[in-house]
Amino acid sequence: MKLADQDKYWIVYLSTFPPRQCGIATFSTDLTKAIDQLFGESIKSKVVAMNLTQVHHFPYSKKVIGMISQPCEEDYIKMAGKLNRLKKVKLVNIQHEFGIFGGENGSYLLKFLKKLKKPVVTTLHTVVPKPDKKMLQIVREISQDSKGIIVMTHSSKNILIKDYQLDPVGIKVIPHGIHQVPFKDSAQAKADLGLAGKIILSTFGFLSPNKGIEYVIEALPKVVTKFPEVKFLVAGVTHPVILDQNGETYRNSLIKKVHQLGLSNYVSFYNTYFDIKKLLRFLEATDIYIAPSLNKDQTVSGTLSYALGSGRAVISTAFAQAKQDVTKEVGILVDFKKSEVFTRAIIKLIGDRKLQAQMGKNAYFRTRHMTWENVAQAYMKYFSIFAPDLILERKKLPTIKLEHLISLTDDFGIIQFAKLTKPDISSGYTIDDNARALIATTQYCKKIMSKRVLQLMAIYLNFIKLVARADGYFDNYVNSDRKINKARNIREKSEDANARALYALALVMTTKQIPNNLREQARSLWEHSFNKKVTFSSPRAIAFYIKALSCLGAFAEIKTYCNQLVSLYEKSRSIDWEWFEPYLTYSNATLIEAMLLGYKITGEKKYLEVAEKTLSFLVKNTFNDDTYMPIGQSGWFFKGEKRQYFDQQPEDVTATVETLNTMFKISKKENYKKLAKIAFNWFLGDNVLGQVVYDRTTGGCYDGIGKKFINLNQGAESTISYLIARLSFENKN
Repeated sequence: MKLADQDKYWIVYLSTFPPRQCGIATFSTDLTKAIDQLFGESIKSKVVAMNLTQVHHFPYSKKVIGMISQPCEEDYIKMAGKLNRLKKVKLVNIQHEFGIFGGENGSYLLKFLKKLKKPVVTTLHTVVPKPDKKMLQIVREISQDSKGIIVMTHSSKNILIKDYQLDPVGIKVIPHGIHQVPFKDSAQAKADLGLAGKIILSTFGFLSPNKGIEYVIEALPKVVTKFPEVKFLVAGVTHPVILDQNGETYRNSLIKKVHQLGLSNYVSFYNTYFDIKKLLRFLEATDIYIAPSLNKDQTVSGTLSYALGSGRAVISTAFAQAKQDVTKEVGILVDFKKSEVFTRAIIKLIGDRKLQAQMGKNAYFRTRHMTWENVAQAYMKYFSIFAPDLILERKKLPTIKLEHLISLTDDFGIIQFAKLTKPDISSGYTIDDNARALIATTQYCKKIMSKRVLQLMAIYLNFIKLVARADGYFDNYVNSDRKINKARNIREKSEDANARALYALALVMTTKQIPNNLREQARSLWEHSFNKKVTFSSPRAIAFYIKALSCLGAFAEIKTYCNQLVSLYEKSRSIDWEWFEPYLTYSNATLIEAMLLGYKITGEKKYLEVAEKTLSFLVKNTFNDDTYMPIGQSGWFFKGEKRQYFDQQPEDVTATVETLNTMFKISKKENYKKLAKIAFNWFLGDNVLGQVVYDRTTGGCYDGIGKKFINLNQGAESTISYLIARLSFENKN
């Protein structure tokens, strides 16, 4: 049952918030948006906004439930009392930066903490090494009044342990979030911004004297002599505090230096606060990102994180975060206040475009755990330690998106593999994937009829027609030149792909929402195979064929094939091994789903009994508390041996989700519905790596989970598997 907004638990964030222009405000916006996107089924994010003065208030959104004026001590106390009275509030997260709270070193915050009775987790954006006595005291008191502390780098944690003597057990490292963007080279973005043919260096963020931009400008004369196509872009408004105190003195000094060095054609300033869409486009146009900060103790730089997350090679001074994140594989670290080191580094990377490109790719791959969804997942997991009422398994189902399915499909069929998000036409086509795509689009049409989806279905049906053989079976592999790969099809006979194709055809011809012309085309292909009396011996092929037969209500044929699975089960089973085979491999739950459908059509109780026993066995071996752990394809799980956990793939997750949803529909037992959602949440970050596998920006799905990393390619099998799993929660029949 869907919870109404008034029934949801609140997490309240004490922070600056837009439209106030502030790095903390941007951070809090991105974090709360990601948490609401993932956990909005049961949790709602609210904000108490920090204002600079009592008279200057911003036109906040409804997410803001209260305000504190920075210099007003009474506001801190009153707001704590208000939150104490709100039963919905389960936890308060303080986004801490010394300068946004009143008093010496933000000491007024302590009044809020002393009064507040809700659990508090504090995120420290700045951790100053070797603090003075007053700062040391304040940070220690914040820690004492907080259930937990979050920092964004390991160096920050080490400083808190060494210089503040804080207990490491109470400190959690969660990186600064980055936006999920596809990996792209800079050519198209440059063209769109009128920068085609240029080599783009860039930096962005609030301007202030500690940015060190003057040293990059001083480095450029030798660079542009060697590479006259270089353009250095400096984006960002002057920091509000600096602007109030000194006006545009720093910006004007930079502009003056540009003119003095004859660099007017090579340096451009953008005196604007970019929204995230423009900022990411700006980064996409960048070849080399430069982070010239003069603050060696800077432990967090959102701008550096964004650049790495966009897949850009980086040149950075060796400040605290950079020393952790800018390894030699992703960029170059340089000394502070030395223009000549910037000159050498820039010339090196421009002169070696292959190295520059590889650094960018490395940066992109190494930052995927930092996407906002993954950061939100980590925050909520940590929050739940101190607020057990938070229901983390009740995640919000993502909106159904077909964009990546469409991008993988040309006028011939769906392309098998992708390199990241780009279709890899050299991988060719398979009936396996085109049948999957036909299943997904048919299921989609049960929910929403779409002319574009019907066009896709026609493509997939035509592909199946092309590979149909005279004997009733189908060829699986088709090369990129659209010619059937006869040698591979003979060598790798795929019963599973054939049976899946027949299931897709049966589904189309029996789905009343589908237009008659497509249903008749599917019927013709189905009847050709059926009349040729095709047979299957592989357990999964049998299971898919049973799914096909169940669409048609073919009573006698269903019994024949269900009995074959029962026979396999009775031959393989033992006291500690309730399964159809002496191993668990891939798409395991499909065998159980077939038995359930057999029971639904025939009423044969033996089929339900076998389904219940084998499902119980599978659940026991693939669920660990609230985490689904599919069998690893790196070695499977053989009877009497240890199971494999890695190279987990979406196909197996989908089989489990579909089967649990089918069992719920038949049994009406809520536990199966809950397990189905837990299994589906594998896509949303509840997995062994704690990382989101579904890409909301593309509608695609990553190809699998390894021991340490996610396979970031978004191929056909994984993307369609996700779609089918997602659609199984929509179609009730």
